[in-house]
Amino acid sequence: MALSLDEAFKDACMQILDTNSLVRVVLSGRRRNMSTEHERIDIRPVEIKTAVLLQLSYGDGSANTVKNLAPEYGWIFDLLASGYAHILVEQTEGSTSIRITKRGDAQRHYEKRSLTQNLDHDKKKRRLLDPSDPFLLEVGIADHKGLIKPSKKDKYMQVEEFLRLLVPTLESAIAGGDIHQPTEKAPLSIVDLGCGHAYLTFAAHQYLSSIGVPVMVTGIDLRAASRERNNTIAQNLGISSTITFRAEEIATTTAQHADVVIALHACDTATDDTIAWAVNGGAKLLLIAPCCHHDIQQQMQESPEPWGAVTKFGLMKERLGDLITDSLRAQILRIMGYRVEIIEFIGGEHTPRNLMIRAVKSDASPEAIELLRYRQICTQWGIKPALEKKLPSFFIG
Repeated sequence: MALSLDEAFKDACMQILDTNSLVRVVLSGRRRNMSTEHERIDIRPVEIKTAVLLQLSYGDGSANTVKNLAPEYGWIFDLLASGYAHILVEQTEGSTSIRITKRGDAQRHYEKRSLTQNLDHDKKKRRLLDPSDPFLLEVGIADHKGLIKPSKKDKYMQVEEFLRLLVPTLESAIAGGDIHQPTEKAPLSIVDLGCGHAYLTFAAHQYLSSIGVPVMVTGIDLRAASRERNNTIAQNLGISSTITFRAEEIATTTAQHADVVIALHACDTATDDTIAWAVNGGAKLLLIAPCCHHDIQQQMQESPEPWGAVTKFGLMKERLGDLITDSLRAQILRIMGYRVEIIEFIGGEHTPRNLMIRAVKSDASPEAIELLRYRQICTQWGIKPALEKKLPSFFIG
């Protein structure tokens, strides 16, 4: 149902102010030509000393901030109008989703369902993956008692935090019409490129299935041993009809298309192979955590001034090469028509390779300045990223 922004915000405000039935609110995405202070804001009612307040939660990638505010029309309306493209309001009897179009209209959709309100203030962080889930035992993260193995705690946390980014990003993309609503006949297709032991592949399949999202998942890895091991695990879990594995190189995989492409620590230019495959196949959502970066570093023979003051130190040159590599990957994706963010998906104590490129396909045309900036950086440093070589020339001029 289409309506004006003012009407949509007023109606959403009244629903949020009804704290007797409010379950939660999620603000995400950015409206065209607008910026938001935070990437995403979650709001839920909490009871503190007999008073019901609204608890706002938001993060910057490394730390989470929580504020408790009295329910007031003024600040709620201002927050809704501050630039978010997707607004979800859940109440005990149903949910209302509002999507702001590029033309500035509000598309509203209501779904009737039963939800439970939780007013607890000190809400313990809920794990998405139950340590006793059989798949964690099968992949070797948990032991036979349903406990996470000490040697696998970092891997468990990586997968957990990856899912915490995948799920809301996916929900936002579906609500915004960027990805179709998955059904049994048209399930969400996910491809994990460079899946290895498939911790993330199985986790995405199991969690999304558990929350009612029909999926078809494919894991790609060069090693035949990985394919056999992972397909055997899928058979043991009884899920081989909706998850399968292939022993193929990323650049030449026979997989044709995916709605969602994920990759956790594909080494060096394997990350570029992943992005190129996703772009050429029209993938709508990319969640990619790069690994080692040698391609650009090896090309950085002459440093434009005044950067010589930085690159004379080998360690600093290496880190700068990492930043330039991932920044140019993001820039190419913008030129391809994706909305792109680079975020920290987990603390550095769990893995030093903790950056993630998150990209959502849009139908917006890239601004000319984006291509100009890309060309200027490449010219200044005398470099040509591997990703540019892997994409058809007409994509990036």
